Amino acid sequence: MTTPWGELALARFPEDPRERLRAWDASDTYLLRHLAEREIPLSGTVVVVGDRWGALATALAAHRPVQITDSFLAQEATRANLARNGVEPGTVRLLTTQDPPPGRIDVLLVRVPKSLALLEDQLLRLAPGVHAGTVVVGTGMVKEIHTSTLRLFERILGPTRTSLAEKKARLVLCAPEPSLERPANPWPYAYPLPDGIGPVSGRTVVNHAGVFCADRLDIGTRFFLRHLPAGLAGRRVVDLGCGNGVVGTAVALADPGAEVLFVDESFQAVASAEATWKANAAPGHAEFRVGDGLAGVPAGSVDVVLTNPPFHSHQATTDATAWRMFTGARRALRPGGELWVVGNRHLGYHVKLRRLFGNSRLVASDPKFVVLRAVKE
Repeated sequence: MTTPWGELALARFPEDPRERLRAWDASDTYLLRHLAEREIPLSGTVVVVGDRWGALATALAAHRPVQITDSFLAQEATRANLARNGVEPGTVRLLTTQDPPPGRIDVLLVRVPKSLALLEDQLLRLAPGVHAGTVVVGTGMVKEIHTSTLRLFERILGPTRTSLAEKKARLVLCAPEPSLERPANPWPYAYPLPDGIGPVSGRTVVNHAGVFCADRLDIGTRFFLRHLPAGLAGRRVVDLGCGNGVVGTAVALADPGAEVLFVDESFQAVASAEATWKANAAPGHAEFRVGDGLAGVPAGSVDVVLTNPPFHSHQATTDATAWRMFTGARRALRPGGELWVVGNRHLGYHVKLRRLFGNSRLVASDPKFVVLRAVKE
């Protein structure tokens, strides 16, 4: 990546030579160029929010920024990219969206997230540290910045305008008004689940901002809940890509003797899963882990993996995440262990499972979704 201060070598995490996706885009370079051309002083506490793969934090490392992210993968990418470019460990302070933000913020740089709810939660959490002299600049691709995005900045921080578009990227320029009366933060959000979905029917689900389908139960999970495996008492079960944890909580309520591990790469998701578990006083033993799928889980230590894998990485449609989840599950499963997957019919997961496991059985289907089961032989 070319920046006003030189060239940087950057990569996503984990690196996948099949995908060849860049670790930055035009919105990152637009923001950096804006800072340099306007000679914006990067002094005091510089906070970088939502940095996708650490491009902004690495470029601004000389100013010792604080990076705040919801993504474990983005955080690992940042560590790797800082090291790749010779930045000493500790130069950039790495925080998650679950950590308390800095008490004073002098420069706030926001990579606009896909989730409007996550942006709302982040701005409300950061607003107390923003003062009248804080420089606030957001950035994103044109298709990521909407009228609702600008209204959020204006409602929470102060008067907001946008720049001209360059290479399909745009900046959000905000002048903070510390005296602004801000709304209360509505996150996390809890609601009762519908009936007819097994042991979690009528139970409470808790969602932190940014979790997939945070205000309703998505139809894929709803279908999966009707077709989960039974008889899991005494078995180690993984809710992989757990989101709000409703699948793993359903397992615990149906089979109190099951040991459930909730895993997601989103800090917001794992916090949601733990809150959902506690809200329903789910029995048995549970463990909550933020990480890259099942990396770090001992091989052959798991009996059942349940997953509804994503097929997008930010704006890119890709099966790389699903493939990593499937291969990670196969490694973690004991012989005879089972991987259960729900997905859209058109994704053709049965082909991938047969290639990896040598088998794939259709458990259930409707016009939109399939539930598949693969056994490690």
